[in-house]
Amino acid sequence: MEVRRSARRRRTVTAYRDGDTLVVLIPASMSRAEEEHWVAEMQRKLKRTESRRASPARASDEALLLRCTELSRRYLDGTAKPASVRWVPPMRTRWASCTPVDRTIRVSERLRDVPSWVLDYVLVHELAHLRVAHHNAQFWELVGRYPKTERAIGYLEGLSAAANLGITGLDDDE
Repeated sequence: MEVRRSARRRRTVTAYRDGDTLVVLIPASMSRAEEEHWVAEMQRKLKRTESRRASPARASDEALLLRCTELSRRYLDGTAKPASVRWVPPMRTRWASCTPVDRTIRVSERLRDVPSWVLDYVLVHELAHLRVAHHNAQFWELVGRYPKTERAIGYLEGLSAAANLGITGLDDDE
């Protein structure tokens, strides 16, 4: 943990992770007792936020496959059954991809840190390709069964723009 005091900071306290380090920014005028209080408070808040974002699917390829099974059951009547789902090194132009012929799904490592509802959307999108290969009305009807579809698309568009990745969709033809 690292505590940074700032003479310009007057009232606000902020915390963020820099790799494995928790960085807490506090006003220089804070007493040691106030510092201890706010450091503990910011640790609690960050831990709560991180636990909400955490998805067990991040743990391994097997966990990713299990999450796909659950999402298929919940949103696609259990009919989208991938043969394999795996994390892959960051793709240059996509968040994930699916090959319907051999029923494989590949998910970019870039998605390991997104909120779980965004990862779930990407998985539902790719699972839908196991039923409908192209982005037609039937495909989007399937994907639209996931309730946070529009929100997740917006999140991914914002992430791509902020990181200047140039990723516009999940697949080449979007």
